[in-house]
Amino acid sequence: MDITLSSFEGILIGLATFLIIGFFHPVVIKAEYYLGVRSWWLFALAGVAGAAGSVLVTNHVLSICLGVFAFSSFWGIHELFQQRERVRKGWFPANPRRKND
Repeated sequence: MDITLSSFEGILIGLATFLIIGFFHPVVIKAEYYLGVRSWWLFALAGVAGAAGSVLVTNHVLSICLGVFAFSSFWGIHELFQQRERVRKGWFPANPRRKND
């Protein structure tokens, strides 16, 4: 059995996916708290940049990780609006300095 660096690509991609998704959970919560749902366009820009980077990069592992980042950003838009609903239900604190979106 010949173990090379490419033998670990699946594990690296899995770990990167786990970390990227884990990164977006608190980012969505903080974005909704400080900026509200009007920050959706930041997630959209990050998604487009990640998708463009994924197409332009030749390294397979990095390209896949950028793709995961891109679609996690796009999913973050959905979660941003879901987070607003969670705040309305009282599951998360509302920002007292921000009166309305």
